[in-house]
Amino acid sequence: MSVMSPPVGRIGESVIRAKGLTAGYAGTPAVMDVDLTVDAGEVVALLGANGAGKSTTLLALAGELAPMGGTVEVLGLGVRRRLDHRARHGLGYLTEGRCVFMDLTGWENLRLGRGAAKRAIEFFPELEPHLGKKAGLLSGGQQQMLALGRILAAEPRLILADELSLGLAPIVVRRLLSVLRSAADRGTAVVLVEQHVHQALEIADRAYVLHRGRVVMSGSGAELRARADDIAAHYISGEA
Repeated sequence: MSVMSPPVGRIGESVIRAKGLTAGYAGTPAVMDVDLTVDAGEVVALLGANGAGKSTTLLALAGELAPMGGTVEVLGLGVRRRLDHRARHGLGYLTEGRCVFMDLTGWENLRLGRGAAKRAIEFFPELEPHLGKKAGLLSGGQQQMLALGRILAAEPRLILADELSLGLAPIVVRRLLSVLRSAADRGTAVVLVEQHVHQALEIADRAYVLHRGRVVMSGSGAELRARADDIAAHYISGEA
């Protein structure tokens, strides 16, 4: 499968710059002093145990959670810009869970996106025979392909993906991650929160490991692949 399109961003162009990011809930920080950069064409993975602050970081980058401290620039927009404004400037946000309307058909779900429905099928042609069904009748993997295809059809400059592999078989996870990697190769910046450490590091250019709201390890995908077993062990032990 080959999807041809012009790059959506200049490779190496700054897409996210966060310095000293602190964010949380009801005045209590969940992430503290996080420095994070993402350029066009990069896949950057955020790794760590449950409660490490990965999803909170994505919410702050998306504009859904106002930072308590630090500076954040996303798609050239300042920290106070909300999610809907960032979406109009090229943000695609795949939240944890299934981002589909269960009572609508697959085709109807795709038509709600910013891109052409047929364009989404170019990324996941295996979905086409099932799009006449209500999304709630599709498998979990098909629902995630539907949600990701809808985002990709709009040719976003930045994708924030939170646990897209949750509850899915490894073969489906590989399929989803390979499509995200292909999108990055065309210029889209991708920030990926992922529990499948080994598979995430296979496609990541760089990665950050969070523990109790702080970055405790960072490096290139190749560097951290050599420590993948250690990183995965943190998920079980919760130790830094």
